Amino acid sequence: MKSIGIFYGSTTGTTEQVAMEIAETLGVAEADVHDVTKSAPSEVGAYDVLLFGASTWGDGDLQDDMQDFLNGVGEIYLGRKYVGVFGCGDETMSDTFCNGVGQMYGQLVKTGATMIGQYNADGYDFSKSEAVSDGHAVGLVIDNVNHENLTPKKISEWTAEIKRQIA
Repeated sequence: MKSIGIFYGSTTGTTEQVAMEIAETLGVAEADVHDVTKSAPSEVGAYDVLLFGASTWGDGDLQDDMQDFLNGVGEIYLGRKYVGVFGCGDETMSDTFCNGVGQMYGQLVKTGATMIGQYNADGYDFSKSEAVSDGHAVGLVIDNVNHENLTPKKISEWTAEIKRQIA
C-alpha cells in the first residue's frame, strides 16, 4: 500500500478538523497528518501520496502558513508522487469560494506530481472559484460554515476516489 501524508494549514481549526476526518477515512495514522507550521517541506519526501489542505482568506487568498510551506515544496521535484488538494471556504464569498484549493493546485502541478482527486462542487452556491476548471473542482472543496451537513458525504466520496486513483 502506498504511504499517505496529509499536510494542512489551519488558522481557525476547521481545515485541521477536515484533515483529521480525511485521515480517519483513509486509515492514515495521526503521525502522518502534519500541521505545516510544525513541518519542513522536505518531509513530503517520505510519502508516495500527498494531500494538501488549506482554507481561503480575505480576498480569495490561500491561508498564509500553507503559502509559505508550498513555496518550499515548490522547490522539490515530486515526480512519481500522487498529489491531491482539499480546502475550506465560505460560499457567501461567492466570487472567491475555495480559491485556496485552486492556488494550491496551481503551485503543485508544477512539481511534476500526478495530480489526483478532482471532484465536484455540488451543493454549494457560488459564482466563481479558482478551484473550478472545466466544470469540476481540482480537489475537494468544503464549506463547514454554511453546509457542515455535506462534509461527511463529500469526504467519503472524495477519499474513495483517491483510493481508486492510487490503486
